[in-house]
Amino acid sequence: MITQDSIEALRARLDIVDVVGSYIELRKAGVNYKANCPFHSEKTPSFVVSPSKQIYHCFSCGAGGDSVKFVMEYEKLNYPEALEKLALTNNFSLGYTENKQNKPASKLMQKLNDWYKNQLTTKQTALAYLKERGVYESALEKFGIGYAPDTNATIDFIKNGLFNMNEAIEMGVIGYDNGRYFARFIERITFPIHSANGVIVGFGGRTITGHQAKYVNSPETPFFNKSRLLYAYHHAKQSIHKTKEIIITEGYLDVVMLHQAGFTNAVATLGTALTLEHLPLLRKGEPKIIMAYDGDNAGRAAALKASRLLSVSGFSGGVVIFKGGKDPADMVNANAVEELASMFRTPLPFIEFVIDETLSLYDLRDPKAKEGAMHEAVGYLKTLSPLLAEEYKSYLASRLGVSQSFIRVGVQTNTNQNKPITQNSRYRDMWELTLIKTVLEKPQFIDWILDVLDPSLLQFHSSEFLLALQGEYNEPSLMAILVDEQIRALEDEEALKNELITFLVKYYERELKKINSHSAISFEEKAFHIRKYRGKILRLKQGELVAFKS
Repeated sequence: MITQDSIEALRARLDIVDVVGSYIELRKAGVNYKANCPFHSEKTPSFVVSPSKQIYHCFSCGAGGDSVKFVMEYEKLNYPEALEKLALTNNFSLGYTENKQNKPASKLMQKLNDWYKNQLTTKQTALAYLKERGVYESALEKFGIGYAPDTNATIDFIKNGLFNMNEAIEMGVIGYDNGRYFARFIERITFPIHSANGVIVGFGGRTITGHQAKYVNSPETPFFNKSRLLYAYHHAKQSIHKTKEIIITEGYLDVVMLHQAGFTNAVATLGTALTLEHLPLLRKGEPKIIMAYDGDNAGRAAALKASRLLSVSGFSGGVVIFKGGKDPADMVNANAVEELASMFRTPLPFIEFVIDETLSLYDLRDPKAKEGAMHEAVGYLKTLSPLLAEEYKSYLASRLGVSQSFIRVGVQTNTNQNKPITQNSRYRDMWELTLIKTVLEKPQFIDWILDVLDPSLLQFHSSEFLLALQGEYNEPSLMAILVDEQIRALEDEEALKNELITFLVKYYERELKKINSHSAISFEEKAFHIRKYRGKILRLKQGELVAFKS
């Protein structure tokens, strides 16, 4: 079993925004973050992540919990599996009880990369290629670039290092087929791929022997998902946060050369187009995004797809297209660093690029084709915010050479977007919810509150109040209260006292009305209750908190 001490140490290291944000795209919303819930289908975000409480909660389906619970639910793992997954991705060694040998974080990937690096020093053809591309020795060291020899050499290294072959298969560096093991990377320059916190989770490999597949990546594993990772992000993240800008390229060598030239905020996708799963990582630090893509058909198509995705998702930035068969690595090698810097300073904005590229697919001299181009471009504008759609109508009209009156985006706003999200449609009493949040955040007030207030006095949220008193903080209804920014806990004892006095005065005034209108009790009993309630109201109005049972 995993020891409780190591579980608590791991939990202390985790940040709910980083954990959830590595799976889904989160957007800042006040002090919290919001997203569409990953556990049910919805169009309006009702999933909230609270950095201060370190919990998540969906106001629609009720899902909620902490970082470990999220990984369990999202990855469909049991509790120990989720802990081990989080430990691995955070480079943390869990401790185990005496019944099981302590399980350190796997060293296979790091040791294998060290071996690849050593192999590179003796492979002259690989070194010559890298030198020709302009890669400095310092860059080789920084990025851990190496060389993978033949299958037998790799398998011998793993076996001689006493690593488990099943682990090597699980990590994606060894394959198994028809009763034999084989290396995933053979006679290739290797580029280690890291998670955002710097742990090696896979490799990219570039052939130097003319193999049909120029680049290959590690296969999908529990630790390596190329649609969520960006090459060299762990090297670039400080620069990204400092400059508020990220350069996304298509190739590993582009990144290496850009960093070498001082553009240390450069990263690359892993042989795949930019996807929705990349957005959580790109959202961190809210940087401006520059897509630096090749000018061939494949590069322009990838840039168009990425620009659509980023603009619709609210990112700012633009596109730089490299023409004449060049790429960023070529320009750095040709000492065109100033030209590169100028290109990165003046990218074509995403929306303009999408419109231009869309129209370029049509023969605008043909009226029917022009109409088709207009419909496709208008369809794209409708996916943007109402303001942006309206602003870019004139740009589209000018590019088509038509009157702006022809461009009708007709974007409808969501009139309910500012209404509070509730788990169900029942009435929400904000005073009662405020009291419950105060109990949750400041449990030192509980005894004092119970002296003057019985849970039965709450008309709408007595069940949540009882759960709060019992400390059932993992209950979805309480999580909903904890992450709801519209509900604010009372600041101090004086504010709580004043609120309780106001509430109790209203309560006893209601009770007085009930007694006065009650015809089934005797005159003497009615007079007793009237004196009692009037006395409590008077003492409350004089600033004295009266015990409920007195």
